[in-house]
Amino acid sequence: MALWNMRGIQRRWMLNNLGMVTLILLLLVVGFTFVTASNYYSSMRNSLATRASVDSNSISMYGTRSECIKAAKSYVESFADGSHIELQYVSNAGIVSSSSYSLTIAGSPANTQDVLWAQSSNKIEYWMGRNPQTGERILSVSSPLIFRNEPVGMLRYVTSLRVADRQIIFNCGVAVAIATAILTLIYFANAYFVRSIVDPVVQITGIAKRIAAGSYGIQVERKPDDNLDDEIGDLTDAINDMSRSIKLAENMKSEFISSVSHELRTPLTAINGWAETIMNGETRDAADVRKGMGIIASEARRLTNMVEELLEFSRIEDGRFTLSVEPMDIKAELEDAVYTYRELFAAEGITLSHTDCDEEFPNLSGDPARLRQVFCNLLDNAAKHGGVGKRIDTAVFPEGSCVAITIRDYGPGIPKEELPHVKYKFYKGSSTARGSGIGLAVCEEIITRHNGTLTLDNAEGGGCIVTIRLPIGT
Repeated sequence: MALWNMRGIQRRWMLNNLGMVTLILLLLVVGFTFVTASNYYSSMRNSLATRASVDSNSISMYGTRSECIKAAKSYVESFADGSHIELQYVSNAGIVSSSSYSLTIAGSPANTQDVLWAQSSNKIEYWMGRNPQTGERILSVSSPLIFRNEPVGMLRYVTSLRVADRQIIFNCGVAVAIATAILTLIYFANAYFVRSIVDPVVQITGIAKRIAAGSYGIQVERKPDDNLDDEIGDLTDAINDMSRSIKLAENMKSEFISSVSHELRTPLTAINGWAETIMNGETRDAADVRKGMGIIASEARRLTNMVEELLEFSRIEDGRFTLSVEPMDIKAELEDAVYTYRELFAAEGITLSHTDCDEEFPNLSGDPARLRQVFCNLLDNAAKHGGVGKRIDTAVFPEGSCVAITIRDYGPGIPKEELPHVKYKFYKGSSTARGSGIGLAVCEEIITRHNGTLTLDNAEGGGCIVTIRLPIGT
């Protein structure tokens, strides 16, 4: 994908990363070119300077001044070098008297800076630049000829920089090509890396938008070759879990609305039916009237309990659920709940037995009404879901630093796959028993606020057992 077609994180990543890499590579290429040029020119300069020094010292050893000048001119005229070096003899006046290069006219001025510097310092000097006559880039090295401490002219070495410049340009081109190849590799590597991040994020974003639009339960597909064992993988798992949870919550809400609608309709139908029957005088027998009034009262109580559960749930949801904590006797509260339900269950053919323990527990800090609400709700659930077993057992006993309370029925139990969900609000699972599906969620909230735990499991031999553990001394 071209850089100009990218957008968002991908574009910012590529621009920032490639911009930094390009700057570094540019600095490396410039530095490499500078070092290479310096090495080439320094090597040529030192080579010519060494040669000039040797030649100048050799010629300066002649016996007389005229012999020294004659020897210099003779050496220049006989000079031949395969490296394209031109040797000149320059007089003290700065005039080329003799040259090994036939195109240089004798008597022409040697007006480059190295000549002037050598004349003033009596040392070997060099100069690089363009030849005033030809415009060609040259390197010029001038070495004074000193005879008995007096200059008698100088040897001037001139060589073209064309080959050196060409080699430097070639080396610079190679460096640019290598830098371009590195930049290309980094571009594609970064493009692949960024796409491995951006593509899953784009996919996850699309799924999140679909979830927000109402497609609950939809999952982000994870292919076997994705290898998302990183933060992207964690995000994918989190989105999938969220989607599943939302779908479950929506399903439970729908089931709750359907269940509550049914639960409300049934008692209201009974109440309306008997009320109209009694009001219209269709039932004149006193026993039937009492029976109808009893049904109306019973269904009204059931409606009241259902509304209370809904109010409790509402308080939990908006944070208005509170406890009235005071010292309380946990055994007495459990026994009151058992006593309340024993006769009621007996009328339905269910035996409710309670096993006490000899140990006396210190008063707990808790809300007696809320805990009694938990016991009654659990006993009611035991009768509702396990009443076919015709038996319910309760027990209280110490367990480490806690007091444990168990309520067991002998019904069909809870399907294994539903056990992890039964305490969720609105969850009813495969149960056909009447209820709103929020009773256990309220019980769990109350026990948790007492720093205790509430667990449900299937008991050995059949049935379901609920265990409440409350810490002693809290």
